[in-house]
Amino acid sequence: MHVLRNGTVVDADGVREADAAIADDGIVAVGDVGRGDSETDVSGQFVAPGLIDAHVHLMMDGRADVATAQDMSDYDLAYVVAANLRKAVRAGVTTVRDLGAKGTVALDAARAVAEGRLDGPRVLAAGRNVVMTGGHGHWFGREADGPDEVRKAAREQLKLGADVVKCMATGGVLTEGAQTGAPELTYDELAALVDAAGAKGVPTAAHAHGKEGLLNAVDAGITSIEHGTFMDREAANAMAAEDTYWVPTAAALQNIVENPESGIPRTAMEKAVDAAEAFESSFEHAQAAGVDIAMGTDAGTPFNYFDSIADELAYMVEFGLSPAAALEAATVTAAELCGLDDVGLVAEDHRADLVVLDADPTEDADAWQEPNAVFAAGERVV
Repeated sequence: MHVLRNGTVVDADGVREADAAIADDGIVAVGDVGRGDSETDVSGQFVAPGLIDAHVHLMMDGRADVATAQDMSDYDLAYVVAANLRKAVRAGVTTVRDLGAKGTVALDAARAVAEGRLDGPRVLAAGRNVVMTGGHGHWFGREADGPDEVRKAAREQLKLGADVVKCMATGGVLTEGAQTGAPELTYDELAALVDAAGAKGVPTAAHAHGKEGLLNAVDAGITSIEHGTFMDREAANAMAAEDTYWVPTAAALQNIVENPESGIPRTAMEKAVDAAEAFESSFEHAQAAGVDIAMGTDAGTPFNYFDSIADELAYMVEFGLSPAAALEAATVTAAELCGLDDVGLVAEDHRADLVVLDADPTEDADAWQEPNAVFAAGERVV
């Protein structure tokens, strides 16, 4: 048993002086803990849950023009995945949800981490995104048209072991020729996807920027809306009424618009600037309606690196969340969205996914930067 001694435990349940004891891959005690086989003195520091990023692309490396990655071999992509996993876990991210990759590279990475063959956070993976022919992200997606084809495409990902089925309800910023907010998959297609996933008890996620596509996804029963850039009051109220989660991915837009002369294609930059102007009001509408917000970054997109995932909490605070609400979004709410009941809190019978920080993250969203220690499933990685 290893004890983190003399620290302050902080999570969505509050802040309290307590020790935390780790044995094997789990937390076995929190509070007044007896002597351990080994101990770390964390006096003056804060013990928090590891971060959960509910939207990443492990095969992407943050390059300015994602189109230049289209011809990379599966072998090259596997190296990128391994490097990104190492960066993420060393930055205090202990669970990631990959929402789209070529072939089975993300699904394979999930197994490799689970079996101890690869260092990194726990990986939940969608496999290939389900997209309309020529739609957003088609180069790494499973193209399908009509409810029957979409249902089959979803079933293919489930057969391979997908933890979530992801689709494109609208166009996007980084695909040449796609209109950011325009609907792509129809309501009937989205409903077929939800029905296929629901039969296996698997959640769904929809990339959706524009209002019409977003509402199609909500009405079809999609579990989470990714991006939601042009969300208005009606859309936010619909999401709240259906208990649809929102994964904002603020870092994705911020890292594009903050690098205007970096090699990002001109059309992508123009679409990103337009989307960024609407994004702040999306946060206002979501908070007013009481939408459940889970943290996700879209890590891997331009200048959106895996060792900078913690920046998302600061972005969410800039858009109006409190640091405590950002913590909740990045831990317990993200865990709920991912269907995990053993992470997100510093509590007994939870996985020992922990970070040790210099400052209280319920007061300072920048506290997540450069953790002093990181434990992933009980193993110290930093």
